This record gives sequence, structure tokens and C-alpha cells, in this order.
Amino acid sequence: MSFELPRIPVGKGIEAGIDFLVEHLAIATRAFSAVADQGLRFLEATMMSVHPVIVVLLATLLVFFMTRKRGVTVFTFLGLGLIWNMGLWSAAASTLSLVVVATVIAISIGIPLGIIAGLSDWVYRIVRPILDFMQTLPAFVYLIPAIPFFGLGRVAAIFATVIFSMPPAIRFTNLGIRQVPKDLTECADAFGADRWQKLIKIQLPLAKSTIMGGVNQTVMLALSMVVIAAMIGAGGLGGEVWRAIQRLQPGAGFEAGIGIVILAIILDRVLQQLAKE
Repeated sequence: MSFELPRIPVGKGIEAGIDFLVEHLAIATRAFSAVADQGLRFLEATMMSVHPVIVVLLATLLVFFMTRKRGVTVFTFLGLGLIWNMGLWSAAASTLSLVVVATVIAISIGIPLGIIAGLSDWVYRIVRPILDFMQTLPAFVYLIPAIPFFGLGRVAAIFATVIFSMPPAIRFTNLGIRQVPKDLTECADAFGADRWQKLIKIQLPLAKSTIMGGVNQTVMLALSMVVIAAMIGAGGLGGEVWRAIQRLQPGAGFEAGIGIVILAIILDRVLQQLAKE
């Protein structure tokens, strides 16, 4: 005689939760869609309104003034020039716009949450297991809740990218706040500084490099999500990779992949330099 344990309806519970949120968060989803869509349209229109050669030159000068490194500057010029030469400029502009919008939203939510978690132990105890879950969940799974909320398209891709890339911003900000020497905060207390003054004048300036490390990781995760998000209509360089896979065109897929790598290296080097300043 066999005995079978009753199956716990985890999947049905998740589906019911998503349906509940879709039904009761319509205002929030519409607001997110409006902000994300307008941000994407503005950035893409700005980049595409100027000739690619001018954009390449401006980007090269900007990277030079931000990093003061000749190697990174030359790589930026040659890399962006290669993207234009391969006919991927429009796709690269779409990808960069998506990454910028998703990163801005992710750090706008993640850094304040990280600050609160760094200042409060009980908040950190609540946030920590959620972050563990978010960082170990396969990236493809993030596409599932995005579709019921926003349907197929770039807004859904931004939503999935934001959720996927947010944990490092929270973790690194929390770590930076907690790494500030207690002697300094106690000294500030002795001089009568309140919590806000300690945060603005001591904790955040000393935690800047760590917070910027979290921003760097957020950008890299957003870029890594580009190809996956193409499955739900993100477009851009990820869409070119996905299209090449469907059509069995390895050359075109590698070209788009090289474009993503170029953007990733440029952004990584610039953010690393900003963290050091």
C-alpha cells in the first residue's frame, strides 16, 4: 500500500498572487509604463537625432574627461565605431536606453532601501532573505510576472530588468553604511549631530565607493538581462542575438554579442573610475 503526500499548491498560490496584484495595482503599473516608455523614447530620440559620428566623438571626449585614461578612451572610439560599422547603431541605442532607464529605476529604489537596511538591523533581517531569493532565482523566471503586468514589449523587459538588477544596489549600499567606523559616528553624536546629518555628512560620503560598486554591478546585470529580455520584445542588441539564433545566423549573433560586450566594458571602466573619485 503506497502513501502519497498531498501536493502543496505552490504554483497555484503564486498564480493567484500575481492575478491579485495585476487586478489591484493597475494604477501603479500604468504609472511605471508611462515613466519607462517616455524615458526610452526620449533617450532613443536624442541618440538617433544626432549623426553617429558626432555621438562617437562626444562619447569619446566624455569618457576621456571622466576617466583620464588613454586606453579606455581609444577603446571607446574604436568600439563605438565598430558598432556603427556593423550596422548595429540603432540596436545599440535601444539597448543603452533600456539599460539606462532600468538602472535609474533600480538604483532609485535600491539605494534608499539599502540605506534603511544599513541603519536598521530588523529591516536588514527582513530584506536579506528576499535578496537571497532574488539573486538565486533563474533570470528567465523574472520574465513570467512581467508579462501579466505589462504584456509583451519593452516596458515588460524594463520591469524584469529592474527586478533582476536591483539586489546589488541594496546589498552594496547596506554594506557601505555598515562599514563606516563606529568611532566616527560616535564622534558625530558627541558633537550633537542628528541622524540625518550623520547620514549626509559622514556615512554616505565614506560609503560612496562601495555604493558605486553596487551601481556598477546593477548596470552589468542589466546588460546581462538584455538578451534574455529580448524573448519578450525588448529589441536592441539582445533582439539581434535572439533573431540570429532563430534564423541560425551565428555571424550576426556574434556581431550583436560583441556590441553588448563593447558597451559593457565602456560602462564598467567609467563607473570604476567614478567609484575611485
